[in-house]
Amino acid sequence: MNDRPHDEAMAEAFRKDPAYAVELLNAILADGEQAELLVALRQMVKAFGGVRGVAKEAGLNPNQLYRTLSTGGNPELRSLSAILRAMGLRLAVQPIAESSTV
Repeated sequence: MNDRPHDEAMAEAFRKDPAYAVELLNAILADGEQAELLVALRQMVKAFGGVRGVAKEAGLNPNQLYRTLSTGGNPELRSLSAILRAMGLRLAVQPIAESSTV
C-alpha cells in the first residue's frame, strides 16, 4: 500500500475534479475560516501548475506566493484574485439564502 501525504491527495482530487475545488472553496468562504482557506489554496496551487506556474500566471513572485499562502499569510484581495484567476477561478458575491420557516 502506498501512503501519500494529504496535500498530494487533495491536489490530485482537485486536478481530477475542478468542480470539487470550487465547492470546497465556497464552503470554506461561507464558514469564514482563513486558515482553512490558505490550506486549500496551497493544495490547489499544487494541482494547478505548482507555485512557479501559478505565480507566473498570477503576475506574482514565487516567494510572494509562498508568503501569501503560508500559515501566517494574510492575502490581499488583489493577490487572492490574481491567484484564483491563475487557476481559472474568481471571487463572487452572492446573496445569503433566506431560510424558510414553517
